Amino acid sequence: MTAEVVTIETPTLGDRSYLVHDGDAGLVIDPQRDIDRVTALAADKGVRITHVAETHMHNDYISGGLALCRGTGASYLVNAADPVRFGRTPVSDGDSVKIGDAMRVEVMATPGHTFNHLAYVLEAAGEVTGVFTGGSLLYGSTGRTDLLGPDSTGALTHAQYASARRLARELPDAATIYPTHGFGSFCSATQTTAESSTIGREKRINPVLTLDERAYVETLLAGLDAWPAYYAHMGPANTAGPAGIDLSPPKRADAAQIRRRIEAGEWAVDLRDRIAFAAGFVPGSFSFSLDSSFATYLGWIIPWGTPVTLLGETPEQVAQAQRELARIGIDRPAAAATGQPEAWAGGQQLASLQLAKFGDLAAALRTGNGLVVLDVRRRLEWEQAHIPGAVHIPFNELPGRAGEIPPGQVWVHCRTGYRSTVAASILVARGRHVVNIDDDFDQAEAAGVTLERP
Repeated sequence: MTAEVVTIETPTLGDRSYLVHDGDAGLVIDPQRDIDRVTALAADKGVRITHVAETHMHNDYISGGLALCRGTGASYLVNAADPVRFGRTPVSDGDSVKIGDAMRVEVMATPGHTFNHLAYVLEAAGEVTGVFTGGSLLYGSTGRTDLLGPDSTGALTHAQYASARRLARELPDAATIYPTHGFGSFCSATQTTAESSTIGREKRINPVLTLDERAYVETLLAGLDAWPAYYAHMGPANTAGPAGIDLSPPKRADAAQIRRRIEAGEWAVDLRDRIAFAAGFVPGSFSFSLDSSFATYLGWIIPWGTPVTLLGETPEQVAQAQRELARIGIDRPAAAATGQPEAWAGGQQLASLQLAKFGDLAAALRTGNGLVVLDVRRRLEWEQAHIPGAVHIPFNELPGRAGEIPPGQVWVHCRTGYRSTVAASILVARGRHVVNIDDDFDQAEAAGVTLERP
């Protein structure tokens, strides 16, 4: 056997990690924090994890690399230029690392997503077979270049162009690309539906390899939008050396404790699907169902450090949410409760949320009854098309700007209904009369809603 690359998906964050092995020795690339998935996979393959490599200090999740190395004795490959506060095997551009008997990775500096970003070129049986590109060259895109702040964005965007061109120039067309980002992560400049690619394919379709430098830079910068607020905490945590994960069950909260926590300004997060939430929920709790990018959206909007109580129908639901939150550094829920909202409320009357479709909004707008339309999509979504007269407050800005919403009944929408349900639950907790449009924005015009476009 030469080398097998096994993908470890984290779809809720839009990322991939990788285990590459020769049947005996294994290298793990960009592991997520819940390393039990990795060690279980290695055990299933009968593989010893001998090396772990980071392409960069991640901005969208806490790395499990340090904990994995401490648990397995593996060498930890981290850029020598990264100012980390833990022991590692420092690597730099041009270094070569042998993995087992049949594999080797060549280290290639690919700045752009971060200044110290690396790619790892995989050689098996003496031939280049693939490259782990992290947040550099993605499927039909590249990693975004604005995560280190506006003063660095221009230089990083030009560096990203040069790095992608270097990969295309120095690697064979048949080399498979294994990116970390691009599957829903906001670390990607744009998203992709591709499941695999090669250097040769990217030469034909990727803007960074088909446009000249000026056009690429202009296109990338024009397409950048807000990124999740929790990202600001990930790089520092990864540089400091994150502790291992603790997924033991949270302590149980009864109805009185839930009420006290809400009244103290803590967050009670209802994990049920949004239809069930709308039918009845604990007053003051917020809807973050597990059917989408749960951790990304919660981490985007919660004041960092706010204690979280998880409310789920089953222990499994709570455990899933706990795992996803730990990946972004929300380590231990303050408490949890399972069952139904009637028990969580302890006899207190449940709140409810009116749901509607865009056809209902069209009919309401025709009556001219002074309702307020609130659009909580991101800036680029708004600019592509929006409802005339709507109030635009991006989802992530709502807690600080809710006071800007005019008086009256608020009809809130996003693109698919997830963010609008979160927003609606926040507004209901503030005493507003809200109708949540649980519908796809792509259907709004067909439903009779007038849209305004550039």
